[in-house]
Amino acid sequence: MGRRVLIKVLVRLLGLLALLASAPAGMAQQTAWLQVEAHPSLEVARERARAYATLFADVEGFRTGSGWYAILLGPMAQGEAADRLLTLRRDNLIPRDSFLADGSDHRAKFWPAGIGAATEVAPIAPDAAITVEPVGEPVVIEPPEETPRQARTAEALLTRDDRMALQSALQWYGFYTSGIDGAFGPGTRTSMAAWQAANGHEATGVLTTSQRATLTGNHAADQAEFGFAQVTEAESGIEITLPLALVRFDHYEPPFVHYAEKHGSGLRIILISQPGDASTLAGLYDILQSLEVVPAAGERSLSETSFDISATSATVQSLAHAEAARGQVKGWLAIWKPADAERMARILPVLKSSFRSNGDTSLDPGLVPMDTSARRGLLAGLEVKQPRFSRSGFYIDAEGRVLTTAAVVADCGRVTLDLNTDATVSFTDAASGLAVLTPATVLSPPAIAGFATSPARIGSAVTVAGYSYEDRLPAPALTRGTLDDTSGLAGEPDLARISAPVLPGDTGGPVLDASGAVIGLLLPAADAARQLPEGVAIIAPAAAITGSLTKAGIAFTQATATGTAPPDALTETGLGMTVLVSCWE
Repeated sequence: MGRRVLIKVLVRLLGLLALLASAPAGMAQQTAWLQVEAHPSLEVARERARAYATLFADVEGFRTGSGWYAILLGPMAQGEAADRLLTLRRDNLIPRDSFLADGSDHRAKFWPAGIGAATEVAPIAPDAAITVEPVGEPVVIEPPEETPRQARTAEALLTRDDRMALQSALQWYGFYTSGIDGAFGPGTRTSMAAWQAANGHEATGVLTTSQRATLTGNHAADQAEFGFAQVTEAESGIEITLPLALVRFDHYEPPFVHYAEKHGSGLRIILISQPGDASTLAGLYDILQSLEVVPAAGERSLSETSFDISATSATVQSLAHAEAARGQVKGWLAIWKPADAERMARILPVLKSSFRSNGDTSLDPGLVPMDTSARRGLLAGLEVKQPRFSRSGFYIDAEGRVLTTAAVVADCGRVTLDLNTDATVSFTDAASGLAVLTPATVLSPPAIAGFATSPARIGSAVTVAGYSYEDRLPAPALTRGTLDDTSGLAGEPDLARISAPVLPGDTGGPVLDASGAVIGLLLPAADAARQLPEGVAIIAPAAAITGSLTKAGIAFTQATATGTAPPDALTETGLGMTVLVSCWE
């Protein structure tokens, strides 16, 4: 060996001894770091390390085997590291994806600045005709890693609980999908290898002692952060693991068990439990989608045995799942803010995998008395979706097509009939201000409009059928009045005028004569610049309506009855043909 090479070796040995002398006792076997960030750029990593150093005294930086530059806190004992990870996460002082690292992937040290950096060494003697080149990459003392054979030997000493804990940790991080049984079969081995590969280790399928400590330590920190605990809900017959650091039991409201947010977490979870079958499941599916916390956007699926709803908007996200089996419907609904998506990505798999029906018990519908309004809302503290406004319309054929005014359905993201049936605008006439709506499913109207074939007599009694109070009442109302003129205020032949104390909700409703024939449709009130006296309203007369429908090729029915209909018959006809038309965002 030449003198030049010998000197280089001596320099490296001196560096090794210096690092060994400064290393904490027991570091090679029991130490861990908190890895808070990693960057592909050394310059960026140094800047971030400098920022962390203003908060923490033990910031270190290493280049990893993948070539990235990791920023860490430590080293420290494994137990201390796990506790510190939890504390700093809770205080939002480090990113939520920070984790425990065992140091096996640490290479060259780049922080603190100057420690471990390359230096030039002076010649041993002034007259020596040799030069010492700078030492290249700094040398880092790494704990010896177990061989696969040693790892298997250590693994054989694990208890069944230890093995189940490893499977649970692998499942938590999405690497394992089978049952937690403590048996390390092909599925578990494959998941271990996948975890190793994802964390920069050789994918042997057998975790070393330090790898097991890292995996279970990170898992324990996550579990403690969210406060996961198995909840056995005796009243509802549901067993599920919930993040009790984020939610708390609030109240029962059959068929729901409410868990409200805790400490401002922004997370709510609602358990679902009620007697029922496939029809009950379908009804619940519709009810949940009427809530403000279940936005319209997102994926949905419904079968005879289960449903799933994934809903999202700019302000709220939610996920619902329910199953129908053995005469019971059970499930859950989680609601959170879009900003918490990363946190929910770790919570939702736990809810999904842990949910199960526990016995033949379901929530007693009479457990908590509710008045009619509470039952209609169903979820206390959760707003039911409300339309922008509601007006009236009426059936014009046996398939359930509805006539209303074009103003009612203008600029609507969604239109419904009686709040439950979606409808599309199949025809509009700007000249007459009319619109025809076609329901998404064929309906069976209780009554169909029959249009008068001759003009009504001025001064005769008329009846307006409409949802005067919009959707606040479950049925339309009848308002009595008088036909004042068969033309508009300016003599328009395609308008007529009535006197009746109508309200905005009546707009689009039918105007009937004494026989029950439709003599017109109530039009919207005039604009603010030309307001009519109270009790005066404008209608589109039957002749204008049927002329517009004829041009569009839409079939309609002409009235055949004459004379005066009995009051009960007139009421039945008017209420039977009138429909609540709602405009939604």
